[in-house]
Amino acid sequence: MKATRRALDINYAIADMVFPMRELEAQGHEVLKLYIGDPNKFDFKTPQVMKDALCRAAETCDHGYTETEGVWELREAVAEREHRKNKLTIGPEDVYITAGVTESLQMTMATILNKGDEILLPGPGYPPYNLFIQFYEGVPVHYRANEEDGWQPDLDDLRKKINDRTRAIVVINPNNPTGAVYDRKTLQEMVDIAGEHDVMLISDEIYDMLTYEGEHTSPATFAKDVPVMVFNGFSKVYLVPGWRVGYMAIADETGVLDEVRDGIVRQLGLRISANAPAQVAAAETLRGDLSFLEGYRSTLKERSHYAWKRLNQMPGISAVRPKSAFYIFPKIECDFWKDDKQFVMDALKEAHVVLVPGSGFDPDHGKGHFRSVTLPPIEIQEKAFNWLEEFMIKRCL
Repeated sequence: MKATRRALDINYAIADMVFPMRELEAQGHEVLKLYIGDPNKFDFKTPQVMKDALCRAAETCDHGYTETEGVWELREAVAEREHRKNKLTIGPEDVYITAGVTESLQMTMATILNKGDEILLPGPGYPPYNLFIQFYEGVPVHYRANEEDGWQPDLDDLRKKINDRTRAIVVINPNNPTGAVYDRKTLQEMVDIAGEHDVMLISDEIYDMLTYEGEHTSPATFAKDVPVMVFNGFSKVYLVPGWRVGYMAIADETGVLDEVRDGIVRQLGLRISANAPAQVAAAETLRGDLSFLEGYRSTLKERSHYAWKRLNQMPGISAVRPKSAFYIFPKIECDFWKDDKQFVMDALKEAHVVLVPGSGFDPDHGKGHFRSVTLPPIEIQEKAFNWLEEFMIKRCL
């Protein structure tokens, strides 16, 4: 049997590194993994309050299907959270619980895209946006992020690329893969551009509580006349990526997204429901103790700064300092390799360090770069960067 082209054409740069990595490990080599944004795969631990809440939920919930839109208590807690942090005037009926942000993204693209419709995306940006747009026969159009300006969006480039086929502008802030935090003035201008052209904003805010330089602002805070879909979840901030609990919150005072809501709710019913005990536990913890965040952010900042410093000391590499999350997106300034894919494969085979090619985050604005996570403890990063530095000295000096 033949598979469809839409399935076979999926090339996810992060997952594509797994198979060659496993081959090396099978041969007995130690491989240092700087490719996956999962804090729990390193020395970060899920807060005890989260574990306790899940245990209580397992004892008290009936383990059956939940409401298709999500557990009402969780939707209430999310609405309160969005009002508290982003000043959104939404209710629980405006919140829909999904299996992580990825399902929010998938359902939204399935709802808003007809063949040939365009979505404006930050370049570089998180690869599943590009992949799901193509999967549903849309056209991803990347607006440039300016490396010289700390990876802030290039608004002139954004304006040039918006047209009558544009269905939405995606904002990924804080940004994966660059670690950039967008300033308020830039976000206000993006809202204004969306309003001028009658398109909605999709704001991915999964790292919103993990800024350690600057402050996160949601464009939904001041987008009163512009519809915004906020994507967020529990994976990164609460250290529970395996729970698969995310949400979309729709801020739409004008009601222009009513039909979009209907299309999303129909898909939610099709998948039946999200994880029942995890939703119940998430509702409890969203209103609970967040004191663990201070130490978490402090550790992320220390490790991120170490990675930035070490990478900039290497021949043939330069990097902008991240301000959030746990990624860094260095530039390859040595011309030994034909492209960034060859660079990361050689780094894996020779230095035994797993990185992700930058072109996987955008073939134009990401090429000639690579993404590294800054999650490992300093001693693990030191070992990985020592190996990588030896590799760069051998190839670039």
